[in-house]
Amino acid sequence: MLLALHSKVAYFAFSVLLSFLLPGSLGRAFGERVNSRATLPAPISVLPSQEWEGNDGPWSTFTLQIGTPPQNVKVLVSTASTQTWAVATEGCGAGDVTDCPKLRGGQYNYTASSSWVPNLANVSNQIYELGLESALGLKGNGRYGFDDITLGFQGSGGPTLKNQTVAGIAAKEFFMGVFGLTARPSNFTNYDNPIPSYMENLRNQSMIPSLSWAYTAGNQYRLNDVLGSLTLGGYDSSKFTPNNLTFDFPTNDDPDLTVKLEAITTSSSISLLQSSINTVLDSTVSHIWLPTSACALFENAFGLTWNDTAQLYFVSETQHTLLQAQNPSVTFTLRRADTVSSATERVNITLPYGAFDLEASWPLVENSTRYFPLKRANDSSQYILGRAFFQEAYVIADYERKNFSVSQCKWDSSPQNIVTIFPPSNSTDNPKSETSGLPTGAIAGIAAGGGALLIVLAVVLYFCWWRPRQRKRKTAELAANEVTIQNQQQQQQQQEFVKPELDSNEVNQKPGLQIHETEGSKVFAPVEIGNPDIVYEMPAREEVASEMTGTSTRGDEIDDDRFLYGGRGFRRGDRTPASATASRQSSISSGWGSPRSMHSELARGRGRGSFNEASPGTDTLSSVSSGWGSTNRTLGSDNVSPASPGHIQREQRRSGLRHQ
Repeated sequence: MLLALHSKVAYFAFSVLLSFLLPGSLGRAFGERVNSRATLPAPISVLPSQEWEGNDGPWSTFTLQIGTPPQNVKVLVSTASTQTWAVATEGCGAGDVTDCPKLRGGQYNYTASSSWVPNLANVSNQIYELGLESALGLKGNGRYGFDDITLGFQGSGGPTLKNQTVAGIAAKEFFMGVFGLTARPSNFTNYDNPIPSYMENLRNQSMIPSLSWAYTAGNQYRLNDVLGSLTLGGYDSSKFTPNNLTFDFPTNDDPDLTVKLEAITTSSSISLLQSSINTVLDSTVSHIWLPTSACALFENAFGLTWNDTAQLYFVSETQHTLLQAQNPSVTFTLRRADTVSSATERVNITLPYGAFDLEASWPLVENSTRYFPLKRANDSSQYILGRAFFQEAYVIADYERKNFSVSQCKWDSSPQNIVTIFPPSNSTDNPKSETSGLPTGAIAGIAAGGGALLIVLAVVLYFCWWRPRQRKRKTAELAANEVTIQNQQQQQQQQEFVKPELDSNEVNQKPGLQIHETEGSKVFAPVEIGNPDIVYEMPAREEVASEMTGTSTRGDEIDDDRFLYGGRGFRRGDRTPASATASRQSSISSGWGSPRSMHSELARGRGRGSFNEASPGTDTLSSVSSGWGSTNRTLGSDNVSPASPGHIQREQRRSGLRHQ
């Protein structure tokens, strides 16, 4: 409780200090960022399906649940699409292979979903052109509507969004469904009625901390299969080797993930690209689309054969065996598209031969055939680094800062480490202004306030941490000293009030007088009172009993019917002497018993009364431990001694109490 209070005080002082030290707008922005980060949701790590599927791969897929009740479908990640597609029941017909639904990742039947709502932007028809990858000649239609979509398989805990855009597709140009990552809306009529994407809705409903994602496709040729990795609102730092190059989104109509491909070289230093080109990172398609001149250089370097019917580069078994033995690698050198060739910031992504060793299957070919994922581009609009490139590249995109990065994947067994991508202080700021540093005035203000910041922090630490600790230590020392003083007082009082036992070795004796000790039978022998030589008296040091002189046999009464009280006698019926009365009152008031009990005790040689209670110096009351220690009551004063933590736990277990 106290620690939490100190933390709040320190946080408040730090926030107030920033408001004075930093320039007005900068200080407010920093404070807002600190406050917002405390309530931001965590990134979402989407679990892969554990399956390898596709007719041009195989590829690591992801599971979606669509509709009510949920229907499981497996899809591929598209870094270019804004929508979610699933293969409809029309996607497999009578002329297709029997396991067509399974090969295509499962089917979505919109008529079986109670939460399906048709898209009525076009009242007469729900069928729209897909539009994606139209520059590559890929065409198809989809039945568009709105339904509930959950990321991940049932029980994985993925987020669910209701009334999301979904299309049922049948065209085999897109063999499997896709999950679009592009954070841009869809328009079905005009630009005045945009429909947010799944990513935008996640952000709007505060399910992810920022409008960002990170993705790598995974592969089957490293570490006995590496599944794909998809993180929304953050990235997995264990998956890549970081670099300092950041790419900005284009300001024109070019796709978001546009880079400058400066060079392509093999491990034997063979150049495979004659001149640099602008290309797009797009995981929707599996191939790498390059100029025909570059494709010709690949053909010579790898012994590839172009098949016009399948529109693929086939690889024979003989050539495949040779390439496996050589194990060549290909390095793609990237830089920012808006920089000149003299710029020093570059990143290299190297793909081993295994990244190009793929298999095509139905309906691309009748039988499974090895192929090289390279395509001939007709013009610059078709230059693409497809899913094959994402096997070795880790891409992080931030749609609020409008930039992205490309890094080489790291291949070790490091555990997953999800890092949050926080939103910028103001998403409308120019993204370059955030990366270019603070203004000179702001830097000067921060530098000037650095010393004051340290002083204030020291003061806060003094009042919130050091000083309370010192007070607590002094309080503990005072309590310990008080306990010590009380213990000493108790010991002194016990020494003053404990009644001494009779000492059988000491007697009060006058010179020349004969001393007679009582016999072992602990009785007094009858003697003559008139004998002047024998004296019966007790020591006058305390009002206690002492040994008596004389020798005789036991006798409670003497000849003249007198009782013995402290060595003094009186006749039965006579007035009690003053000295005897004082002695008797002193004996009773000091807790030693009545005269009759004293007579009995003296007769047994003990010299004091006996009570059925604790001795005056050791009356102790032990309370049941409740975690706060025990209470000792000694001579009318209470002592509270704290119990040790171990004692508290043991006592709690016995009593059934819980320590808070």
